[in-house]
Amino acid sequence: MYSINRRKFLELFGCGCCSLILPSCSTVPITERKQLSIIPEASINRQAAAAYQQFRSKAKLITKGSKLKQVVRIGKKIELAVSAFFDSKGENDPTKNFGWDYILVDNDKVVNAWCMPGGKIAVYTGLLKVTKNEDALSIVMGHEIAHAVARHSVERASHAMSINLGTTVADIFLGGAINRTRNTVGQNTGMDIFQLGIMNPFGRKQETEADYLGLIFSSLSGYDIRESVKLWQRMAEKNKGKEPPVFLSTHPSSKKRIENLNNWIEEVIIKYPPIKT
Repeated sequence: MYSINRRKFLELFGCGCCSLILPSCSTVPITERKQLSIIPEASINRQAAAAYQQFRSKAKLITKGSKLKQVVRIGKKIELAVSAFFDSKGENDPTKNFGWDYILVDNDKVVNAWCMPGGKIAVYTGLLKVTKNEDALSIVMGHEIAHAVARHSVERASHAMSINLGTTVADIFLGGAINRTRNTVGQNTGMDIFQLGIMNPFGRKQETEADYLGLIFSSLSGYDIRESVKLWQRMAEKNKGKEPPVFLSTHPSSKKRIENLNNWIEEVIIKYPPIKT
């Protein structure tokens, strides 16, 4: 039976990981942050499209009226502005293969919106009670579209895969110490140390990036991005006393978001004015 010592195994494993990960790095448009992309974007988009169609067939949707028209109008303006921006720079349009679609979900209790990979966007009627106007809604939709443009779903899936692979191998040589510690902490506190120490901070980084990119997309589309601060002030008031401690959350606090937005607004208005589409 062929045997292999620990050092040789680690050398081979390291080479294998490098061959997997090094060619699989991509760059987030505009921010130019390097990201891990082990899983093909086309694969994630296919899965997202199937999940979206299933959701669409079961959800209670608003199919006509001024609110739906507003959602579609904002989405189309951002869609066109993003493509025009990258075309003007002579850069690859990250949305060129998107199959854009917009739905308005009839649920006043949900204050949310999302954009699946590939440009499938849902807005809940509960959100409209907080956004109150088109400029503010463009901020939220721009943020959600930014997640898709930045391929955050691909990155999260790749990140999780690399962590699971790395910790599994490390645990072999640590006699299961990592899993024992993880299980002990989980049993005693109800918390996952990997979630708190790795995934939550990673999630906050992505959310902050989406806030920044979303602000740019809204500005390129001709909306007043100064409304973003007022929007998050309303969000903070609505969530007062309900926000978890930052380390428990995958999102920045409302206070931090307002601070970031105030720091970005002037720069974004100057660098990313409305673009002709």
